[in-house]
Amino acid sequence: MISVLFAVLTALSNGAASVLQRRAASTAPDSEAMRLSLIGHLLRQKVWLAGIGLVIVAAVCQAVALATGPIAVVQPIFVIELPATLLMASFVMRVRLPRPVWFGVAAVTLGLALGMASAAPGGGSATVHGAAWVPALILTGLFEAALIGGALATRGNPRAALLGLAAACAYALTAALMKDAMARLDNGGVAALFTSWQLYATAVAGVGALFLLQNALQAGTLVAVQPCLTLGDALISILYGVTLFGEDLRTGWWLFPELLALGLIAAGCVELARSPLASGNATAPARTRRVD
Repeated sequence: MISVLFAVLTALSNGAASVLQRRAASTAPDSEAMRLSLIGHLLRQKVWLAGIGLVIVAAVCQAVALATGPIAVVQPIFVIELPATLLMASFVMRVRLPRPVWFGVAAVTLGLALGMASAAPGGGSATVHGAAWVPALILTGLFEAALIGGALATRGNPRAALLGLAAACAYALTAALMKDAMARLDNGGVAALFTSWQLYATAVAGVGALFLLQNALQAGTLVAVQPCLTLGDALISILYGVTLFGEDLRTGWWLFPELLALGLIAAGCVELARSPLASGNATAPARTRRVD
């Protein structure tokens, strides 16, 4: 229950941060795409800095969640970050959500419940044994290189989608490294944690994921980025959980409801990402709907 609670808190913080970062990144010129100057531009945006503050809160909550539960349980819960954020935003701004947004919230929530019940993730170890990290890091690096290369060869929403998936992969890697690092804290105390390479690799992967996400948000719409980011993070995290930590998932005929769950989550994310609240321009469109 502790891991689920902190996973939910992580999702809330990440969802709010994603919307704030999208609002800031959309103001950056195209000439700064895939350049460090993009970060310099964003550092001058108060909205982006607020998003970074929420990212830090999310990182702390995620560390607690991963230290107390399987990665295949914790990471998929993050799919609720966007619907939860939209619900909070509508309450704070006193904006009534249109019916399609409620359908999106229902689809994501139902998809998550169906997926978790069908897959029943669990088991596994707290640490990665032996040299299993070596092939995992090599394959991850090749996958990231292919996605970034494909993104640089295109523009607009296709680039945003590819970079969103690359960011998702980097976030999943960050979670796996974080879980392995936190296990050192239990086994050898603070000294073991700060002498583990996984801790510093977590920081590098996290910064890389943040950089990729900013470029994804700058390249296209949230509709293009969010489904790839949400589903990619969940699925790649589950893959790390199964291959690195030995966690278990149901297979066989259970794959049918699991695929149905993925479809519901993807459809819900697309619908939610179209909402003016998600794009950071909620006031006018939402009030117009309310008058109707």
